[in-house]
Amino acid sequence: MSIRELVVLGTSSQVPTRYRAHNGLWLTWDGDGLLVDPGEGTQRQMLLAGLRASSIRHICVTHFHGDHCLGLAGVTQRISLDRVPHEVPVHFPASGQVYFERLRHASIFDDHARLSPRPIRESGTFVGPSYTLEARRLDHGVDAFGYRVVEPDGWTMVPERLAARGVRGPAVGRLLREGAVVADGGEVRIEEVAIHRKGQVVAFVMDTRLCDAAFELAAGADLLVCESTYLATEAVEARDHGHLTADQAGRIASEAGARSLVLTHFSQRYPLDAPFEHEARRRFDGPVVAARDLMRVPVPPRRTA
Repeated sequence: MSIRELVVLGTSSQVPTRYRAHNGLWLTWDGDGLLVDPGEGTQRQMLLAGLRASSIRHICVTHFHGDHCLGLAGVTQRISLDRVPHEVPVHFPASGQVYFERLRHASIFDDHARLSPRPIRESGTFVGPSYTLEARRLDHGVDAFGYRVVEPDGWTMVPERLAARGVRGPAVGRLLREGAVVADGGEVRIEEVAIHRKGQVVAFVMDTRLCDAAFELAAGADLLVCESTYLATEAVEARDHGHLTADQAGRIASEAGARSLVLTHFSQRYPLDAPFEHEARRRFDGPVVAARDLMRVPVPPRRTA
């Protein structure tokens, strides 16, 4: 059975704390692992979470502040040490190419890593076997991009309807590919024997002020992972430093029509029981989770349309 879930590797922002590692996120998507913003200590957090370097299929860096990228050196060397055979695309702001190169070659090691740099300038799209990875520019004061994983819409076949129309064997595959086939009773169109299935969407909105791109990334997301560095009492500070409050994260989720919201990237000033969830729920009536390190959050089941 395929697994699609978020694994939270770290939830702190500028510096780690006793209870929160540097920012780090992992999306398990069937057999693929998408590593987003590997902050310092990511390699160890992966070990604690039972995640293998060989499962990494994409690395996405939103920007090159240290809490979002300092773990890249260690992850790169682990990919090399484990002799990961496949190419691993690394997506990052093009203006940070020099920082990528420094982290890529941060120390002496026997380099077997097959990293493929994918610098992003204004936006980016990567089409994979079962999803599209999209990037949108955010507003953080330095070049920063959010990411969106999008599964195409599809169809769920209804066996009783297929049998009633005489569609069987290889004709089922042709129907999925072509949208119509000729069977015992004449032409059969896919909408007659199947249920339309909305593709799943996961969005990562990290360090940013409120901006149009944050809402675009979150639009219709089944799971929205959103930075929530500050509480509403520090809204002015949040704006000045290019960040969001929990209240604003809830607003993004609500206005963008997201189904569920995970808050993360908390300032070290706040204790573990700070009311991030409470603030977000004032704006958003869907499920809200204030993430803790090594937490796992399933992607909500697909919707039918």
